Amino acid sequence: MGFPVDLRRCQALGLAGTAFLALGGETAGALPAHDFLAPGSVQAVLGLVGVYFGVVLLIAAWVLLGGVVRGPEPPTPRSLLLVLAVWAAPLLLAPPLFSRDVYSYLAQGAMVDAHIDVYAYGPAQLGGPLADEVAPVWQQTATPYGPVFLVVASVLSALTRGQLPAGLLGMRLIALLGVALMAAALPRLARHSGADPAAALWLGALNPLVLLHLVAGAHNDAIMLGLLGVGLVAARGRWPVLGVVLITLAALVKAPAALGLVAVVALRSRGRGPRAVLRHTATTTTAAAATTVAATAAAGTGYGWIAALKTPVSPHNWSPTSLLGRVTGAALDQLGSGLAPFALPAWHAAGLLVTAALLLFIWLRLRPGPVYALGLSLAAVAVFGPAVRPWYALWGLFLIAAAAPTGSVRTRVAAASAVLALTVLPSGAPADVEQVILAVSGGVLALVVLWQAHQAARPQSPVRERTA
Repeated sequence: MGFPVDLRRCQALGLAGTAFLALGGETAGALPAHDFLAPGSVQAVLGLVGVYFGVVLLIAAWVLLGGVVRGPEPPTPRSLLLVLAVWAAPLLLAPPLFSRDVYSYLAQGAMVDAHIDVYAYGPAQLGGPLADEVAPVWQQTATPYGPVFLVVASVLSALTRGQLPAGLLGMRLIALLGVALMAAALPRLARHSGADPAAALWLGALNPLVLLHLVAGAHNDAIMLGLLGVGLVAARGRWPVLGVVLITLAALVKAPAALGLVAVVALRSRGRGPRAVLRHTATTTTAAAATTVAATAAAGTGYGWIAALKTPVSPHNWSPTSLLGRVTGAALDQLGSGLAPFALPAWHAAGLLVTAALLLFIWLRLRPGPVYALGLSLAAVAVFGPAVRPWYALWGLFLIAAAAPTGSVRTRVAAASAVLALTVLPSGAPADVEQVILAVSGGVLALVVLWQAHQAARPQSPVRERTA
């Protein structure tokens, strides 16, 4: 008999993991400038070890919960939603973790509130304490986000009057709302796709990446995915136009969600002839265009979001195309070639071509179910785009979780999720050797504790009495 596993124990283990995450983040997270601690300080060292101790505990709880979900008496979706709420609770008041993007969101909201064109200027134009919290690499960068998110950020800025603690809490609550919408949509999409609702919730909502980056990191991808999910639910039901509106709003948070409109057409015209495809394409296009015009007018930010799709990415981004571009550029530079500056743009263009080819293959040749096809498409956009972040994996993962046709697909996606959950430091800053060693130490300590618990739970073999 191995480690005793049931829903209650998984819930408690995951709660311990997120509690350590929150506690460690108090000294090792993406802290405001006035709370920043030197990386080598005792508090920062203990915080970093504690965060990775918590991450490994959370991953272990999630993996064990997956076994319960696949077991003979799987938990109900409602009980899994309770587990999600319990795991997320300690992160509600924790400092930002794994990224400083939330500070950019707040600064951009304040810029809109101050009538500064966020599509022409970076946060440096705002100035003041809030702009100072934005990472230096993004100080002069215009926002890449759509008008719907900017309205949300602007309203939050007005409500909190630029106060940092209130703004951070507000952004986290907004992200939690997005996660709640995701969790509400997953079982419904799974049933429509012939998948197990409990397995969909386990992979798509209780995933460590959701807790680490959408809840703890408060990324606006949560709102994008939440609107996309409920939009697909509405589109396949009795409110197709409402579904188009919601998906368009999701795309006006972050552009990749616009691919959901293709899924709407596929959902509405599936099994019907070319006329139905044309009719639903026209209806979807009209509703999306009207929503776009209305939302952009209401936001008052103009159509600068179209040009913002070309917003530059970090020079140190680790997407495949950016990595190949840097390597090629360095090689050409060593050879003295004048083509070196064109290497990165050329690889980014190649990535876009590969993405387009994959999308055509998925929708025209592979032809899986519309929800699964959308998940694969968003995964391709994330992998071959000019920028890759661990939370971008959630774009495709969310819908793959809802519609994956086999358990083996879920197993591979889950393994990738566990690896990605370990790739970013809680401060969101680039790692050095010392920090990597500390992070590994925290993870190893968690494994030791789990192994000791496993050994303690094993029944002891009876000691045979020696006979004279």
